[in-house]
Amino acid sequence: MDLSQARSSLSLGFHHHNSPSHHTSIGDNNSISRQSSSTPSIPLQLLDDESVATAVVDKEKGGSNGNNNEMKEEEEGEKFKILGHEMCLKRRREVDSSSSSATSSSKRAVSNEQQSLEARRASVRAWSNQPLSVADPDIHEIMEKEKQRQIKGIELIASENFVCKAVMEALGSHLTNKYSEGAPGARYYVGNQYIDQIELLCCQRALTAFHLDSEHWGVNVQPYSCTSANFAVYTGLLMPKDRIMGLDSPSGGHLSHGYCTPSGKKVSGASIFFESFPYKVNPYTGYIDYDKLEDRAIDFRPKILICGGSSYPREWDYARFRQIADKCGAVLMCDMAHISGLVAAKECISPFDYCDVVTSTTHKGLRGPRGGIVFYRKGLKPRKRGTLMNQVDENEEYDLEERINFAVFPSLQGGPHNNHIAALAIALKQVATPEYKAYMQQVKKNAQALAFALTRRKCRLVTGGTDNHLVLWDLRNLGLTGKTYEKVCEMCHISLNKSAIFGDNGAISPGGVRIGTPAMTTRGCIESDFETIADFLLRAAQIASIVQREHGKLQKDFLKGLQNNKDLIDLRNRVEAFSSQFAMPAFDF
Repeated sequence: MDLSQARSSLSLGFHHHNSPSHHTSIGDNNSISRQSSSTPSIPLQLLDDESVATAVVDKEKGGSNGNNNEMKEEEEGEKFKILGHEMCLKRRREVDSSSSSATSSSKRAVSNEQQSLEARRASVRAWSNQPLSVADPDIHEIMEKEKQRQIKGIELIASENFVCKAVMEALGSHLTNKYSEGAPGARYYVGNQYIDQIELLCCQRALTAFHLDSEHWGVNVQPYSCTSANFAVYTGLLMPKDRIMGLDSPSGGHLSHGYCTPSGKKVSGASIFFESFPYKVNPYTGYIDYDKLEDRAIDFRPKILICGGSSYPREWDYARFRQIADKCGAVLMCDMAHISGLVAAKECISPFDYCDVVTSTTHKGLRGPRGGIVFYRKGLKPRKRGTLMNQVDENEEYDLEERINFAVFPSLQGGPHNNHIAALAIALKQVATPEYKAYMQQVKKNAQALAFALTRRKCRLVTGGTDNHLVLWDLRNLGLTGKTYEKVCEMCHISLNKSAIFGDNGAISPGGVRIGTPAMTTRGCIESDFETIADFLLRAAQIASIVQREHGKLQKDFLKGLQNNKDLIDLRNRVEAFSSQFAMPAFDF
């Protein structure tokens, strides 16, 4: 065995004593030292290097410390005898050494852990506080491009508008962090005391904005859109396969009112889960044919009769709808999404005087965030006209509130978007001001100025004009489709949308476009500005006609003819120069 590399942690030391020792020899060559009983022993100690060093230091220090250390050494020593000689084996003070090592290791571990925690906190803080341009340059770049598109373009889509700075601030606020399933005072989660205050204030302002008494009307501001609000009404008040009746989509109605294609394909959820039978406009006048509507309703007997649409430029005869609903035993519902701003400003007839349920979006004329809202009657039901006193229960109350609210949550939605509700409360506060009424009056004036300017230029408008914020332009006499014209306008930075005209094949090739005035009125346009816009629109139609004549109607060929078209580029430059004159609200935010 090779022991050359072995090192012991123990050393053998002799404590010298001055007293002579006495030995007894045994044998010739071998002797064993035997200690006489009268002679003091010479203790043989096995000392480790550290103990030796410690002993030397302690000896140098002297005093009580040295004595104490010696006592500890004696206590720690393990005594035994070899051939009569007392020996003491000194062990390494592993307790002290290990304790010191453990303390040092513990301190290092705590330090490392603290550094690790700080590094993790710092990484979270760095990620949380980065501006969008740093956190996601790709999205930031696209958003900046969209901002420039809005600034340079003319926005004529009737369902779009621009929100104010306060609304945008609320939408991008910390309120988006809170989850609030349920209703005020009855939330699934705690910590909603301030969210409750915001939602209750929003409901109060909604009733105030539309001049409603809280004893007779309730409101739910949680729907994510008007389509969601409409479906909540159906879900709350109907059973699957019950019947609904709304304006046909090619006549200006909305898909959420139960539209089916001419081939019978069910497009919306309303048509999938409920039986839908639409009413239509008169094909010659473009106005709703109320006589045929009444005949259809009495035969079909819908559970819900719907008034309101997305492309109908005239007033609604709510009184006549009420009579028809009473005759067929239907709940009367109005979707006022497009005209809610005019209703609030009292610039058109109010559906609240006649309807049982009223729904709306919040981002069109109201200039609020994107979302929906639903109003419902409550309290005692009025006696229907023509009924005898003994044929009605005078104490019968509406049961709409609980059924509609339960349909919104938990039947159809989860937690409400609290940032949206706060933004809506801000918008509704503005709606109740004289300034907003002046704004809606200008929206209406601008729509009428646009309609007059187009008809003066020999353009054909459905119903010949408008009573609200939009006009419906029939392009069929120009040989154009809504899709073709929409594309030309888009390339000129004018935004409008194709729209079906009653009598055309709207599912394949809509024959008109819908043009609205709220967005450009928000930017500051007045009647004379819409005269200029009418010139742009007519010029776009002329370009479309020329390109179609030279390159054909096929989309591929038509789009090829628009590339690098000098007339189109010239119109685009004029549009950008015009639009850039008008400020964009909240774009310094």
